[in-house]
Parts: sequence; C-alpha cells; structure tokens
Amino acid sequence: MFSKIREEISVVFDRDPAARSVFEVVTTYPGFHALLLHRLAHRVWGLGFKWLGRFISYIARWLTGIEIHPGATIGRRFFIDHGMGVLIGETAEIGNDVLMYSGVVLGGTTLEKKKRHPTIGNDVVMGTGAIALGAITIGDGARIGAGSVVIKSVPPGVTVVGVPGRVVTKTEKPSLDLQHGRLPDPVAEAIRMVLKDQQQLEERLKRLEETTGFKTPDNQLEEERKIIEKEFSEGEGI
Repeated sequence: MFSKIREEISVVFDRDPAARSVFEVVTTYPGFHALLLHRLAHRVWGLGFKWLGRFISYIARWLTGIEIHPGATIGRRFFIDHGMGVLIGETAEIGNDVLMYSGVVLGGTTLEKKKRHPTIGNDVVMGTGAIALGAITIGDGARIGAGSVVIKSVPPGVTVVGVPGRVVTKTEKPSLDLQHGRLPDPVAEAIRMVLKDQQQLEERLKRLEETTGFKTPDNQLEEERKIIEKEFSEGEGI
C-alpha cells in the first residue's frame, strides 16, 4: 500500500515542475487527494458497499473539486494537474501513466446500464477542458488538445484537436509533453485555404475582364481580407 502511495507521489514530481517537497504534495495537491480517496472508494464499491463508495467519492469532490465515480477503473501513476472540474464516469477505464488537466470530462451518452464511458489507454495526455463522450477508446500515447471534444475512437499515438476532435498529427512514440500553444488549428487552416482560393479566383477573373475590355470594379473587400490574413498569421506566433 505504502509503495503505491510513494509511486503516486513520485509521479507528481515527474510531471509538475512546481512540486517542491513531499510534504507539499501530500498536503496541498487535490489531484493526489482525489486519487487516494478514489482508490478507497473503488475498493469498497467492489466489495459491495455501494453507498459507502459513493459517499467517499462525494467527500472527495467536496474537498478537491474532482468527481470520480467509485466504479471507474484507474491504472497506475495517474496524475491530475490542477484538477478542478475533472469528471470521470462510472464505466470509464483509464490505463497507466495518464495525465489529465483541469476540466477534463469522461462522460456517457446513454441512460442504459452498460459500458457508456470512454476507455483511455496508457500514456495518454488530455489537455484542459478536453471532453471524451461515449464508449469510445483513446489509444495508447494519444494527445487530446485543450477544449477538444472527442466522440469517436482515437488510434494510438495521434494528436487530436477541435470540436469535434480531428486527428492532426501522428507521433512515432508516446509523449507526455502536450504543448498546447503549438497544436495545429484545423479551422484556421481551412479558412486560410478558402481565402487563398478566393484570391486566385479573383486574379483569374481580373485577367479575363482585362482581355475582354470589361471595366473591373474596385474590390471593396480587399482591405478586410488583408486584415484577416494578418490576424491569422500573427496568431500563429503567440
């Protein structure tokens, strides 16, 4: 038992550079407290003491702001960083070495009493506010960007962003380094492509009008288009 607690403490030091001492982790880290209480709640839940398991999880939510159903299965070295608002449903399954940030939700999509929450593989990172819904599987080593909503199963080793979540990159090996500020933006990329295509069409139309002697009207939207393109290009470096 104590060896497992030491393992959970060591994970905090591995994944949070702000951690300074064991005493600090044990006394001030809500993710650590929520996990310990869940281990207890899950154990008594498995022994058939359902109300007691729910009550322990209720106390954990009140103390930490993290709600984990006692029926959820969580592997080793699980770490919740700044965990306020994290919600993990009853039939959720989480593998080893998983990292979650605040506001992550593993939710269900049906009222039927069956498997209805996500299964999270090993070495998965879920960014702030990421949501996974339904009995889907997120493969080993996947990274879910902040604010993404995942409603379909995710293959191993990919990065998913957006609403709904879309695969944007594939990694060769699992990584716990989720650099939120450098994740691709598929919506912005789509808008850039539309603007570029529109500009090409305008240039072709202008050449056609010049060859036919038709007077080309002034493009009143040109300046606005340049402003939008500038905003997108500046946003990439923030």
